[in-house]
Amino acid sequence: MSLLQITNATQRFGGVVAVNNVTLHVEPGEVFALVGPNGAGKSTVFNLISRFYTPAEGSITFDGHDLLALTSDRIPSLGIARTFQNIELFEQATVLQNLLVGRTRHRRTNILSEIFFTPNARREEVKHREAVEQVIDFLDLQAYRDKMIAGLPYGVRKVVELGRALATEPKLLLLDEPASGLSVEETQDMAFWIEDIQKQMGITVLMVEHDMGLVSAVANRVMALAEGAELATGTPSQVQSHPAVIEAYLGTSGIQKGGQNAGEKTTKKAANKGGKAA
Repeated sequence: MSLLQITNATQRFGGVVAVNNVTLHVEPGEVFALVGPNGAGKSTVFNLISRFYTPAEGSITFDGHDLLALTSDRIPSLGIARTFQNIELFEQATVLQNLLVGRTRHRRTNILSEIFFTPNARREEVKHREAVEQVIDFLDLQAYRDKMIAGLPYGVRKVVELGRALATEPKLLLLDEPASGLSVEETQDMAFWIEDIQKQMGITVLMVEHDMGLVSAVANRVMALAEGAELATGTPSQVQSHPAVIEAYLGTSGIQKGGQNAGEKTTKKAANKGGKAA
């Protein structure tokens, strides 16, 4: 049974169809990537899963739950965590404090027990701090634990946002352009972390990404979107060499001139340059 199933989802904004009859399934334990040019509908798919939007048509189920029957505040409790294209952190709080925010869904104490810091509240606080320390160790954030977010480099902030999502202990992790704005070295580190998140933590990952070097390194399957519709789904190499994907990026003339080699060139370009092919 698929962990996440989206069936015939369509999302319109006035006369614009942002997602057009998209169907996809994400299996437990895999890394699934959505690729495509700006405006292809990738982040809109994330917003449908997060319940920021309600599709005009279609269904979305996660781990046996009908997501469309829930409001957005209920989504984290099911085990879905998310990062954003634009980093969303509390800038006047420390790294540790930001990661503790990710533990909110696991809190079982009430406001009175926390005000008086009862034994039960103390035990729970210790548990949450231990969980956060594990994330800090996993992401090598020890040097930044007590530093304010406002004074941190962009690359470190991206890692902190990833850490906050991991602190929720998700079943499904939605990564919205995790390599955006990162250096080559930082992108390589992100690839290692995504692999470890999948293999060591057993977390399923659905990510939106333009960097095809990263996608090729970590994704089990890829769906390419253009103008809200599916172009192709398969392994990274299958998608990059698919005629519809090549046509979307190179045009019909590019296919006619390059033939089958056009797909190979697209793949090599993506691999060699950390590819912005999608």
